[in-house]
Amino acid sequence: MKPLTGKELEYLADCMSNEDLLIKQAIISLTHVQNPAVQQLFTGIVKEHQKHYQTLLNTVQQHASIAPNMS
Repeated sequence: MKPLTGKELEYLADCMSNEDLLIKQAIISLTHVQNPAVQQLFTGIVKEHQKHYQTLLNTVQQHASIAPNMS
């Protein structure tokens, strides 16, 4: 596995930031609806974006161990 480039790491950081924002927006929406079906929908959306965020985080962590040392 080759180390990620700086651009790729920036892209992953942007994706993580976007996923975090989507999680927060879905949670806010979840707290403002009364319909159980819609609440269930938003709960699923939150879980899905949390999964995406975790996948991105795992990718960054895996590549951190092979990244060139900049010391």
